Amino acid sequence: MRIDPMKLNKQSKLFSGYRSGDELIQNKFDYFPFEQKTYELRALDIKEREYNREGLAAVLHEQNSQWGAPAATNQNIDRLKDENSVVVIGGQQAGLMTGPLYTIHKIISIVNFARQQEEKLNIPVVPVFWIAGEDHDFDEINHIMVKEANRMKKHKIRQKSYQKKSASALQIDQVYAAEWLDRIFEKQVETSHTKTLFNTFKRILESSDTYVDFFARVIFQLFDKQGIVLVDSGSPLLRKLESEHFLSMVENQPAISQGVHQAVKQSQTEGYPIELEAEEDNAHLFYHKNGERILLFRRAGDVWAGKQNECEFTTEELEQIAACHPEQLSNNVVTRPLMQELLFPSLAFIGGPGEISYWSVLKPAFQALDLKMPPVLPRLSFTLAGRTTEKVLQNFSLPVEQVVREGISAVKVNWLASQSSPPIEQLIDQVKYTVEAAHLPLRKAAKDIRADLGEVAEKNLFYLFQDLSYLEDRMTKAVEEKYAKTIHAFDNLEIVLHPEGGLQERNWNIIPWINEYGIDFINQLVEGSYDYQEEHYIAFL
Repeated sequence: MRIDPMKLNKQSKLFSGYRSGDELIQNKFDYFPFEQKTYELRALDIKEREYNREGLAAVLHEQNSQWGAPAATNQNIDRLKDENSVVVIGGQQAGLMTGPLYTIHKIISIVNFARQQEEKLNIPVVPVFWIAGEDHDFDEINHIMVKEANRMKKHKIRQKSYQKKSASALQIDQVYAAEWLDRIFEKQVETSHTKTLFNTFKRILESSDTYVDFFARVIFQLFDKQGIVLVDSGSPLLRKLESEHFLSMVENQPAISQGVHQAVKQSQTEGYPIELEAEEDNAHLFYHKNGERILLFRRAGDVWAGKQNECEFTTEELEQIAACHPEQLSNNVVTRPLMQELLFPSLAFIGGPGEISYWSVLKPAFQALDLKMPPVLPRLSFTLAGRTTEKVLQNFSLPVEQVVREGISAVKVNWLASQSSPPIEQLIDQVKYTVEAAHLPLRKAAKDIRADLGEVAEKNLFYLFQDLSYLEDRMTKAVEEKYAKTIHAFDNLEIVLHPEGGLQERNWNIIPWINEYGIDFINQLVEGSYDYQEEHYIAFL
């Protein structure tokens, strides 16, 4: 495998500035993530705080054991009891078969950076992946994209979720799920890996009760030797550990909400708009009622209520819920990072562009709880290129960076035009020019005879042009048919390297890649040497 860095040139102004060390943006964070001394300092800062390591390890053992965690994971959970240990952490929703490739890239980043830092700091560094199991939007995780012909098509599981249940609680309909898995593998090219993979994932699916179960078991199948520790943030087990931290968030809600609100406004003034709901009265906590999540707002007179008044509590009542029934509460995007920091000794948080964007306004929220924001490190971003793709690139002398950034539509059109001599479009344009010039005396004469005949002459020219355009289409189609094989190669490059006009990692799922190359290439990616300041990498499998 060859792994080469490349520039994307399409990143947001904030994300680009963060990578380059722009002072205005860096001041929104507590650490600069691209220097080793940052992690040496962070490790010392962590020693100043206390964590419920025993309680956390017990919960993690119980959660990971129910998903059939490999030995390396259980060993890493035990290492969390060491007072010197730290974690590298990141998370995502529980997508089907892990969802888009960027989830895989995030886990690779977490494991890779944890290994790197353990070697440099000489302390236990545990990779942790936070599954956002409390999320309720089933439409976001109920499908994957699959290549069909020259486009990506969404394949949804047919199960419906009429109640907004969390991914941790939503039971898998095994009939619909089996049908979905069959359909996905029917779309794959038969290889030496296909049968084994299908049987493996069928077994994993049948042994999973919820969508978080399915996600976790698939992760352990793909990363069985890396020691990745999974945590389901929607689990009642974890809620018990979070109880005291919910109380702290309730107590400090004004400082959290007002601080983030002001930070969002300031970023907008500076030219960095952040898509984040951050009203001053937003509690940034959810209350769970009859399977629904209700975002709480703090009203005048010491009242906490849903936006539509679906529920209502006094501060004392909410504190009682946090103390005795923490499973009825959960975090939103503002308080989830706080909860993560309170539970785990985080050496670094690994995030994508969107996460880093909203983390840029969370510094006041951390300060409200007397916390420092952990170093926020951009995850690795990859485009996978198989042997066939690399060969086509070489045949057309195309730089892979150009195709990843811009796609290949313009290249295909120009190549096709060059295959006819003279070029069809130019030839038709020349004929149209000649016809229009020859037709001019006729139009003038018709108009002189009678005005309506002048209009007929104009229509006559229009029809002549239409016939020429029809001929152009037929000739172009004939050329396309003649070079169909080459056009297919162009289209395939587009859908592999620049699908739907964007990055591969946002559209493709891992299944086609492990179906063709097996699972071992994931291990090779994990073991790579990376500069996390690089925007993107091309991995030639």
